[in-house]
Amino acid sequence: MPILHAMQETFGYVPQDAVPLIADAMNLSRAEVHGTFTFYHDFRHEPAGRHIVKVCVAEACQAAGARVTTDKIAKALDCAYGETRPDGQVTLEPIYCLGLCACGPSAMVNGRLVGLIDDEAIDEIAAEVRS
Repeated sequence: MPILHAMQETFGYVPQDAVPLIADAMNLSRAEVHGTFTFYHDFRHEPAGRHIVKVCVAEACQAAGARVTTDKIAKALDCAYGETRPDGQVTLEPIYCLGLCACGPSAMVNGRLVGLIDDEAIDEIAAEVRS
C-alpha cells in the first residue's frame, strides 16, 4: 500500500494505467493491486480538487444533524457529494466516521478536522475553498 499512497501523494490520484506497473514492480498480480486500490475509498481514481472536504455521514453525526449540514455544505460549495467541481477547486465527499462522534456533525477540510459544524463553520469552510 505504501506505493499507492506515494503515487496518490505525487499525482493526486492513482492512474488506472499504473496498476499493472505497480503489480510488476511489487511482484503481485494485477488483481491484488486492483483489489487493494478499489477496496480502500481513500485511493482516488481521478484527480481531486484543490481543496478536499469530507463530511461525516455516520450514525452519530446523523443524530447530531448531519443530514441538514451536508445539504448546506453542498450548497455553500456549489458541489455535489462524490464530485469535483468543474473548476477543479473542490472535491466533496461523504466519509463514514472521523472519530469525532461527540463533536458531530464533523468534517475534514484539507486534512484538518472540524467538529460541531454550524452555519458559521460552513461559511468558514466555503471561504477557505474560495481562497
